[in-house]
Amino acid sequence: MNGYGPPQVFATGLRFPEGPVPMADGSVLLVEIARGTLTRALPDGSLSVVAELGGGPNGLAIGPDGAAYVCNNGGFEWIEAGGLLFPGHAAHAEACGSIQRVDLTTGAVTTLYDSFEGERLKGPNDIVFDADGGFWFTDHGQVRDTGRDHGAIYHAAADGSKISRQRADMMGPNGIGLSPDGKTLYVSETMTARVWAMDIVAPGELAPPPPWAPGRFVGTPPAFRLLDSMAIEESGRICVGTMVEGGITIFDPDGGGSEFVPLPDVGITNIAFGGADRRDAYITASTTGTLYRVRWPRPGLTVN
Repeated sequence: MNGYGPPQVFATGLRFPEGPVPMADGSVLLVEIARGTLTRALPDGSLSVVAELGGGPNGLAIGPDGAAYVCNNGGFEWIEAGGLLFPGHAAHAEACGSIQRVDLTTGAVTTLYDSFEGERLKGPNDIVFDADGGFWFTDHGQVRDTGRDHGAIYHAAADGSKISRQRADMMGPNGIGLSPDGKTLYVSETMTARVWAMDIVAPGELAPPPPWAPGRFVGTPPAFRLLDSMAIEESGRICVGTMVEGGITIFDPDGGGSEFVPLPDVGITNIAFGGADRRDAYITASTTGTLYRVRWPRPGLTVN
């Protein structure tokens, strides 16, 4: 695989896993959207439930306080076809997304945010902490019988005291990540299959966008593929979970093209780097309920 190790099964039997976070003890925390849980996968393949979250836990990060922070989209209807599991429309007619905090010692779950200026969060999806201890997250929106929510990008304080909407008018923002120097925010849109770059001008504040786009255009796949969550390499390259043709698309942050690493699932959703040399890539193959580990040729950034 051109320097990429073969995918090794780390855990299976998961119900649409996303948000992998490699931990110092060798385990991997992740969410199971269809099961509504925060789950720990151990190197021997065993699984244990850390917390029952309900709804649709979709994205995960470890905060500076050591707690787990979860984007909960509120829940999907589910479609099983050919032995694969796919998310469908929102499970509820009304928006009911939230940001949850989980104490990893006790399993206690608290809701930090469920709205912005009186408007309910629609489908929180992915999350990344910045060096100042706050976090960025995407609200991907949901598809309901009345149509599709477009979504937005938010920044919030980890103590639940402040939330701001930093970019609206997006078409289903999904993956979110920070450049190695913390000065650029990267966001992927799923259905448009585009990656955007946005300048951070102050903690939790984005520069105004150009009039025709949410940010600077980074890239899009050369074939029909949909984009999900992301991780950033130490070099700054952007690794994005890719669906339809399942794999990881690796974008040059300066718009210099992309590389594609195919993997055995049509729904490759997330990637996270861990291990002593940060070259163990943990990748969620969501429709088959599998967590893979792939040896990466270059080190990635860790986000916790």
